[in-house]
Amino acid sequence: MAELTSALTEAVFYILLSLGQPLHGYGIMQRAEELSNGRVRLAAGTLYGALTTLQEKGWIEPAGGEGRRKSYRITPAGRAAARAELARLQELTHNGETIIGRWTE
Repeated sequence: MAELTSALTEAVFYILLSLGQPLHGYGIMQRAEELSNGRVRLAAGTLYGALTTLQEKGWIEPAGGEGRRKSYRITPAGRAAARAELARLQELTHNGETIIGRWTE
């Protein structure tokens, strides 16, 4: 499993989750909003900045497309990063539940 040096932003995590199948930018925006039950709404600037960064890290790659409508897909390194982030979040949740469960008020 890939080790992350820092937590992923929620936007980046949802972008990676959205790319289980190749999608273009607007499709990624829609999928992230759907996965988060409307809570995460990616603005175009945020999305395209993140896509550039994710390509530089090798976590996503172009998957074709026409003209301005480029599609992207997650790479094996991107899947490893998403899995590592999920493990980090699970640890955080477990520790929070354990400690908060001991609190008495």
